[in-house]
Amino acid sequence: MSANSQNRHARTSRLARKLAVVGTGAAVLALPLIGATSASAATPEAATTATTAATTYPDNLDGWIRESLDIMAQHGIPGSYEGIHRNIMRESSGNPLAINNWDINAINGTPSKGLLQVIDPTFQAYHVPGTSWDPYDPVANITAACNYAADRYGSMDNVFGAY
Repeated sequence: MSANSQNRHARTSRLARKLAVVGTGAAVLALPLIGATSASAATPEAATTATTAATTYPDNLDGWIRESLDIMAQHGIPGSYEGIHRNIMRESSGNPLAINNWDINAINGTPSKGLLQVIDPTFQAYHVPGTSWDPYDPVANITAACNYAADRYGSMDNVFGAY
């Protein structure tokens, strides 16, 4: 092979290597974009499905407590399932329509209502955004009562008698 041929072959090889590197680099840069497009297209659907599944609660005492706990977590209100359940059973035996028409609050015209026997002024003062304004609504009643108990006692878990 002549020196001229070797020189031309070396230049061609270097050029081919450079093109291969540049071409590979472009492909490497493009791959994350292609992957990200595919991944991001799937992410909102998966997130929506997870959110929908997480916000479905049974319409019973267990579901009301669990929904309240999720709302409380969003607002930084402490409390546990056990503490809430214990107090509900003592206050209303689990009846969301319970009303106390005989104690001092009732005598003063503001009877205690709902699962955790909250009077209207306390319910209104400790109402948590995103819940109903109806004191008989189980989730609103639990969440407002737990907000009040957190302010007054540190948590509903610390309440072992009428509050």
